[in-house]
Amino acid sequence: MNAFDGNNDIRLAATRALYNALGFAQANFSNEMERNYIMRVVCEATLSTEVKIRQAAFECLVAISSTYYEKLSSYMQDIFSITAKAVKEDEEPVALQAIEFWSSICDEEIDILDEYGNDFTADSDVPCYYFIKQALPALVPMLLECLLKQEEDQDQDEGAWNIAMAGGTCLGLVARTVGDDIVPLVMPFIEDNITKPDWRQREAATYAFGSILEGPSPEKLTPIVNVALNFMLIALTKDPNNHVKDTTAWTLGRIFEFMHGSTVETPVITHENCQQILTVLLQSMKDVPNVAEKACGALYFLAQGYEDSGSVSPLSPFFQDIVQALLTVTHREDAGESRLRTAAYETLNEVVRCSTEETAPTVMQLVPVIMMELHQTLEAQKLSSDEREKQNELQGLLCGCLQVIIQKLGSAESTKYVFMQYADQMMELFLRVFACRNATVHEEAMLAIGALAYVSGPNFVKYMQGFYPYLEMGLQNSEEYQVCSITVGVVGDLCRALEDKILPFCDGIMTHLLKDLSSNQLHRSVKPPIFSCFGDIALAIGENFEKYLMYAMPMLRSAADLSAHAQTADDEMLEYTNQLRNGILEAYSGIFQGFKNSPKTQLLMPYAPHILQFLDSLYNEKDMDDAVMKTAIGVLGDLADTLGTNAGPLINQSVSSKEFLEECLSSDDLLIKESAEWAKIAISRAISS
Repeated sequence: MNAFDGNNDIRLAATRALYNALGFAQANFSNEMERNYIMRVVCEATLSTEVKIRQAAFECLVAISSTYYEKLSSYMQDIFSITAKAVKEDEEPVALQAIEFWSSICDEEIDILDEYGNDFTADSDVPCYYFIKQALPALVPMLLECLLKQEEDQDQDEGAWNIAMAGGTCLGLVARTVGDDIVPLVMPFIEDNITKPDWRQREAATYAFGSILEGPSPEKLTPIVNVALNFMLIALTKDPNNHVKDTTAWTLGRIFEFMHGSTVETPVITHENCQQILTVLLQSMKDVPNVAEKACGALYFLAQGYEDSGSVSPLSPFFQDIVQALLTVTHREDAGESRLRTAAYETLNEVVRCSTEETAPTVMQLVPVIMMELHQTLEAQKLSSDEREKQNELQGLLCGCLQVIIQKLGSAESTKYVFMQYADQMMELFLRVFACRNATVHEEAMLAIGALAYVSGPNFVKYMQGFYPYLEMGLQNSEEYQVCSITVGVVGDLCRALEDKILPFCDGIMTHLLKDLSSNQLHRSVKPPIFSCFGDIALAIGENFEKYLMYAMPMLRSAADLSAHAQTADDEMLEYTNQLRNGILEAYSGIFQGFKNSPKTQLLMPYAPHILQFLDSLYNEKDMDDAVMKTAIGVLGDLADTLGTNAGPLINQSVSSKEFLEECLSSDDLLIKESAEWAKIAISRAISS
């Protein structure tokens, strides 16, 4: 990197090599002399005459900021000067990396603050140095300056990345890092620019406002938002510039996402202004695609805010108009642009999901409409590959919409009976969709069938003969692992719906699940749900699971041994290991509960010592999350409950069962505590009897 003989190729290759080697430089960064040297060389490279070298050097700084955050204190003053110069004067690829450095510092500090709150002690793994808080007075003006560098022809559809967008994203992260402190620094910029004749200034002011809505407290923001809301609604319909309207609709979405339902004295959205908000949003859905898409997004968050409003929602009087407006958007000729059609269906789904009983008749009217649209996509003949792709996408959206409607109408007693009259036609459509053999559509149709099975209960058995071949196909599809994973989840839905009526199909299902687990090709994320599925099957068919024990239990045992002592080097690996443990424990739980009160409970005795050993090792590792803790203490209770007197001596011999139970009983987590209280009763019964 110090090759001053003018050979820029060598310097660039060396800078990129350093970037790739930074993960291995812990020892060097722990040595002050070596750290100073590395930082000096990287900072010098940011001043190279060659753009690519400057860009690569800033990429190194970004990587250093996330890998060695705790070592940066003495360099921050210099780095600020270097990044500020780059943002102000350098070419876009370099400036973008300079902004990324500050976004990366925000990410680090947000993580630390989330983990520790403000309770830093000498024992904290990584203390927070509050770099962002210290840099605020200079950093915020620099980022606000970036917002004014929009590109006239930036492609709304492709989501082009430029300095203005990077600046806004970073400003949003700064707001999340420092909370209320950002508001007084940004408000003067907004007030100065929001009514200027130049669209760039109005758009930048709106973007700045939208960016700082996540982070500061509702108390700080509510008075400002209450003043701004009316202004935004007028701007969305009246501003002559599409960029400004696009950003205004996005900002309204952010207001509804973060300020809706906050418990301040003067709520932002009231019964009084709700009609005006809806009128503007529905009007904006007729605008150009990128503005209409953002208006759909704003309506999505508006509806979501009324999810827990009980039986009365301010949206109910306008429900029919909202649904009609969204359906109209899906039929626009330009609905393929700016993700508009997708946004309209996603919003329709959310509006239905958060609707009240009062609007159920309108949701019911939606069923034949969506079914007819799905039917029409299946009738289309001789399509080009491009048309086929669009058709598949539409089928996926329609199946997704039907899934939400099934969950909504099928779960309420008042609508379930009438709704179930559509079940046969719906199932026929889903089976025709499977015949199209497209992965995305396959996923959505599978989820919709899972929902239909759940609300149909045992009656779903009449569809199993026709559906089973597609279920098999999904379980065998290890290449498109999301399809496989979703199909495994649907097997769980079928078990809960059909109970022992699923028995005739279990040989085939278990064969495919065991084959999947033995395959080296299977994506690791599918394994936890497969183990969990063993539990669902055992729970559904009870002692009939006997013939699968000799295959399932050794697989569970080897997975348990691996997961108990897994090397969880990073957060991602630890999260996966805990998912795996949870799946294994859910399998054990389902198997024990399935055999409860059966004369065949003795069949489980040979496996009990290992299961208790697994629970001991989980307790001793001290790295299980709350979900695993709850399932684990539940398994201890299930084991005692099912095996009864036979379990007593084994539990007494277990090294840490007693301590584990006591820890769970004193947990702050109510679910863990409840499981532990039940386990305690079951264990006491087993031991005393």
